[in-house]
Amino acid sequence: MATIHRELAFAKLTRTLRVTGRRSDGYHLLASEMVALDLADEIWVDDSGTGLVLEDAIAWTGRGLDRPRLDVPLDGSNLVSRALELCGRSAAVRVVKRIPAGAGLGGGSADAAAILRHFGGVEPATAASLGADVPFCVAGGRGLVSGIGEVIEPLSDVALSFVIVTPAFPVSTKAVYDAYDELAPTTREGPNDLESAALVVEPRLADVRQAIVAVARRSPTLAGSGASFFLECTASEQADLAEALSASIAELIGPAVVSACRAVARRVS
Repeated sequence: MATIHRELAFAKLTRTLRVTGRRSDGYHLLASEMVALDLADEIWVDDSGTGLVLEDAIAWTGRGLDRPRLDVPLDGSNLVSRALELCGRSAAVRVVKRIPAGAGLGGGSADAAAILRHFGGVEPATAASLGADVPFCVAGGRGLVSGIGEVIEPLSDVALSFVIVTPAFPVSTKAVYDAYDELAPTTREGPNDLESAALVVEPRLADVRQAIVAVARRSPTLAGSGASFFLECTASEQADLAEALSASIAELIGPAVVSACRAVARRVS
């Protein structure tokens, strides 16, 4: 009888993001603080089988609104398939998606990282060949991430609470970095160097930010390259803030996911 293993693929949140340079091969160099979140996909792995199945469990808000389609490839370009190939393994994998795609929360990277952990892991530089967020998603916890994502300096775990708003439209990470290069910014505003570029790529992000400000009375921060925005908050105010945003945000911007999340401690081997 086959044994099916369950892995949790924790989302990552980029609290701060600085672009520090660009390599000759086009990859951008970063200096970021990242934390793992208790928002997670479930990965079910049957080592004796083959194939990839995705189950949509994303909690979109808004009464009477059509549920957006889960736009994730199931072919060899999926990061789960690529992670299996990197490990030289095959398996039947079922992914229960709770992390929205194209949200800046590392959903695909987290899924790939879960596969790498399951099969024993690889070096961070090798994991980075799948994507800049994959090495951190393998490590988890809280850390300073640099290079192209392969250098991780662990930081002490801190009790952190967030409310995250994700609109139904995704944002292309590549397009945002291309726009960043075109803008060639000389000044940095806020904790995320990519925010101005993301607003150029997807102007609707300005409406999302404005809607959050209207409800929360404070400005959010873009998560990675978007499309999510987040508010860092105290544990005591998190529930009320999430409820207020859930009650009204969909009327302002259309279908959205409102997630109340907390930081997850680093795994201990």
